[in-house]
Amino acid sequence: MNMIIGGQDPGSTQAAAGDLIKDSDTQNFMRDVIEASRQTPVIVDFWAPWCGPCKQLGPALEKTVRQANGKVRMVKINVDENQQLAAQMRIQSIPAVYAFVNGQPVDGFMGALPESQIKQFVDRLGGQGSLAEEIEAMVGEARLMLEQGDHASAAQILVQVLQADREHAGALAALARCQIAAGDLENAKATLALVPPAKAGDPEVLSARAALDMALNPVDVSEIGTLRSQIERNPEDFQARLDLAVLLNGAGERTEATDQLIYIIRKMRGWNDEAARKQLVKFFEAWGPKDEFTLAGRRKLSSVLFA
Repeated sequence: MNMIIGGQDPGSTQAAAGDLIKDSDTQNFMRDVIEASRQTPVIVDFWAPWCGPCKQLGPALEKTVRQANGKVRMVKINVDENQQLAAQMRIQSIPAVYAFVNGQPVDGFMGALPESQIKQFVDRLGGQGSLAEEIEAMVGEARLMLEQGDHASAAQILVQVLQADREHAGALAALARCQIAAGDLENAKATLALVPPAKAGDPEVLSARAALDMALNPVDVSEIGTLRSQIERNPEDFQARLDLAVLLNGAGERTEATDQLIYIIRKMRGWNDEAARKQLVKFFEAWGPKDEFTLAGRRKLSSVLFA
C-alpha cells in the first residue's frame, strides 16, 4: 500500500523539513501565506532585528513548528523591510503572530509567550489543517484493519502516520497492538516507550499497555478443567471463578470469562475488595474501548451495577 500524506511521499518528510520555516515579504505574502494555508496552516511571525522579545519568541516558535512534523508551517516577516504589509495587517507592536487557515486569519497573539503556551497554540492550529485530517483518517483506517485482523496492513499505514507525526498517541498505541498480535513484544514495548509523558493517560495507550502486560504474562490454560470441576461442586467458590475467568481470557474465551466475573459481581459485588469488577475492568482495558467484547461486557456490568 503506497499512501501519500499531505500530497507528499512520507519518505520525503525529512527532505521537506527545510520548507517548514521561511522568510517572506510583501511581494510573496499571497503565495507563502494565503495560498499555502489552503494546504497547511501557516503561522506568520512579524518581527524586527531590534526587537528583544522577538529574539526570544522566534526561536521558540521555530522549535515548536519543527516538532509539529509538518502539521503547520511558519513564515517570518521583517516589519522594517515590509512596512506596507505590516500596516495592512494592522501590526501595532511586535512580536505579533497570526495564524492562517484556508486563506483566512484564525488566531494570533502579541508579545512573547512561554514555550508551553506556544506549544498549545501550535497544537491547536495543527488540528485545523488538511494534514491533520488526513492523519486521523489514516489512523481510523488502520484501527479498522486491526479489528479485522489485518495487522500487517494496519502496521504499514501506522508507520507512515508516525513519519508525519511521531507523537500521535493513537497511532503509537495501535502500532503496539499490531506488534503484540504478531508476537513482537519487545518492539511493542519500545513503541509504547515513545509515547510522550503528556499523553500517557490516553485511553488507547492505557489499553495497549494492558494488552502488552497480559501478553508478557501468559496464563497456563491447562487448569481450566480443574477449575470448572471446583465450580460445579461449589458454585459460590468465587476465587475459583476469578481464576477461571483469567484463564478463559488467556484462551480467547472472552464471553465466558466476562460471565464468570459478572456472576461474582451479581452475587457479592464487594467480595475481596471488588476483585471481580476490577479484573473485568482490566479485561476491558486490554481488549480496547471499542472492542465488541468490551462493549458487550460493559452492558452486562451496567445491568448488574444499576439494576
